[in-house]
Amino acid sequence: MPHPNTPRSGGQILADQLRIHGTELIFGVPGESYLGLLDGLLAHADTMRFITCRHEGGAANMAEAHGKLTGRPGVCAVTRGPGASHAAIGVHTAQQDSTPMILLVGQVARAALEREGFQEVNYQRMFADSAKWVGEILDPRRIPEYVNRAFCLATSGRPGPVVLSLPEDVLTEVVTVPDALCFQPVQASPGSRQMQELEQMLRQARRPLMIVGGGTWCSEAKAGIEAFARAWNLPVAASYRCQDYVDNRMDQYVGHLSTGTDAALTQAVRDCDLVIAAGPRLGEITTAGFTLFTIPVPRQRLVHVHPGSEELNHIYQPALAINAGLSLFAERACVLQPSGLCPWDTWTSELRAAYRATLVPRPGSAKLDMAHVIGHLQQVLPDDAILTNGAGNYTAWLHRYFQYSRWRTQLAPTSGAMGYGVPAGVAAAIAFPDRMVVSVNGDGCFLMYGQELATAMHYRVAPIFLVINNGMYGTIRMHQERHYPAREIATALTNPDFAAFARSFGAHGEVVTTYSEFPAAFERARRAGKAALIELQVNPDDITPLLSLMQIRTNSLKAKE
Repeated sequence: MPHPNTPRSGGQILADQLRIHGTELIFGVPGESYLGLLDGLLAHADTMRFITCRHEGGAANMAEAHGKLTGRPGVCAVTRGPGASHAAIGVHTAQQDSTPMILLVGQVARAALEREGFQEVNYQRMFADSAKWVGEILDPRRIPEYVNRAFCLATSGRPGPVVLSLPEDVLTEVVTVPDALCFQPVQASPGSRQMQELEQMLRQARRPLMIVGGGTWCSEAKAGIEAFARAWNLPVAASYRCQDYVDNRMDQYVGHLSTGTDAALTQAVRDCDLVIAAGPRLGEITTAGFTLFTIPVPRQRLVHVHPGSEELNHIYQPALAINAGLSLFAERACVLQPSGLCPWDTWTSELRAAYRATLVPRPGSAKLDMAHVIGHLQQVLPDDAILTNGAGNYTAWLHRYFQYSRWRTQLAPTSGAMGYGVPAGVAAAIAFPDRMVVSVNGDGCFLMYGQELATAMHYRVAPIFLVINNGMYGTIRMHQERHYPAREIATALTNPDFAAFARSFGAHGEVVTTYSEFPAAFERARRAGKAALIELQVNPDDITPLLSLMQIRTNSLKAKE
C-alpha cells in the first residue's frame, strides 16, 4: 500500500481504505461512473476481489447476504442512476434486516451536480428513508474520513446500510492524504442494575418466554443465549427468519414467530407473563400484525434488549429497556443462575412438545410433498450447510420443517423480498466455497435474479438451486382466494424449462415430478462439482403445509354466505 505522503487518485485512496477496513469481496456491476475505483482496486487484486454480477439488484442482495454471513459490512458498487435504482432492493433489505452494508454509487462530476446530468440522481433524497446515512464525497482528501464513518455507522448500534455517492472526478483527482485506521464498531453494554432487574423479574415470572432476533449477533452471542436459556430452562422462540439464532434441537426451543405461526405458540405469547425480547424489533410479522402485544404498554411484562436506542420505546413501552449489543448482553446474561428449580418447567415442556408436533407432516397424497423434500435435506445436509430463500408460500415448508443448529446457516430476507434466494446462495458459495449451499426458490422468485447463475458459473462455485414450480405467484393467489374467492387474475405464470435454463449456463439441471425421484437427483446435483438446479414440479393446489388452495377458497366462500 502507498505511503500516506504519496500522491494518489481518489479511486486509489478509496480502494486502499476498503482494504484497510477488512473488505475482501466487493459485489457489483461495473460502470463508467466509477472507473477510478475499479482502477484503484487493481493494486489489491490478490486480497480483495471484485465479484462481477449480472444485475445490480443481484449484486446488492449478494452484498447484503455477505453482511449477514460475516457480521462485517457487505460492500456493493454500482453505477449512477439506473444502477443505484436497481440496487435499492438490497439497501431496503439491509435496513429491515439490520444488516451492515455499504453501497458505493458512481455520480456525475462535481461541476454537473444539480443540473440533471446524465443519469444524475440525488442519492441523499433517494435513500433517505432506507439508509442509516447517505454521504456524498466532494473532496478526495475526505475519503478516509467518510469511509471510516461509513463502516462504523454500518456496524454500530442497530446495524444497517450506508450509501456513499462518488462523483467521478473525485475518483480521478490526485491528492495527498493520510489513511484511516481500521474501523472499530461501537456497541452499548448492559448495566449491572439492568441485569439485576432482569434477574429479579425472572424470579417473579411463572410463564416467561424469550424471543431472539435482530442484529449484532455472532456465534458467541448464540452460545451465551443458549447457556442462559438452558440454565433457566427458559423457552425460546425465534423472530421472523431468525431460526439459526439458537439451536432448534435444544429442549428450550419452542418455534418460529413467522407467517402461519402455530396456534399454540401464538397463544403462548399472549399467555406469558414475561417476554425477554433479545434483539428483535418486534416488527409486524413477528407480532402477528402488532396484535400479540398491546400498544403502547404490553399486557406481558416486556424486557426489550436492542442495540439501537432509537428502537426502544419506538412502539412498545417495556418494563425494562436494555440498550446493548447482543454479544455483550449474552455475555452478561449467561452468568445469571437460578437459585433452584424454575417454576415454569412444565410450561417449557408443553411448549417444546407443541413445537415438536409441528415437525410431523400432515398425511397427504401429493406425488411431490415438500415436507418430505425438506425432511430429506434435514437428513443429508451437514450442520454447517447454508440454506437461502426469498419470499413466497414455498418458504413455509422450509421454515416449518427444517431445524437449524449452527449460526448463520439461514439466509432469508425479513423484508419479504422476492428474488433474494439466488443471489444469496451465490454470495454464500463464494464466501464459503467449502460449505454446502442450498438455495430454495419459487418459480416466480427464481426468475427475478435467475441470471446470477452466470455469476456462480463464472466464479466456479457450486450452490444447489431448488426451484419449486407451481406455475403461479402462489402467495398472491392464496390471498386472492381468501379475499376474492374464485376470482383469480394476474397470478398465473408461463415458465421455461428451468433445468434446460440451468444447463444453458453450463450448470447441472434436472426435473423431478415425484418425491421418489428427489433423493437421487439431489445426490447427483451434489456430486456435479458445479452449480446445479433441480426443478420440482408440484401440485398448484398444495399452497401451504396445512391448507390447500381449494380449501382456502371453500372456507372463504362459506364465510361470505
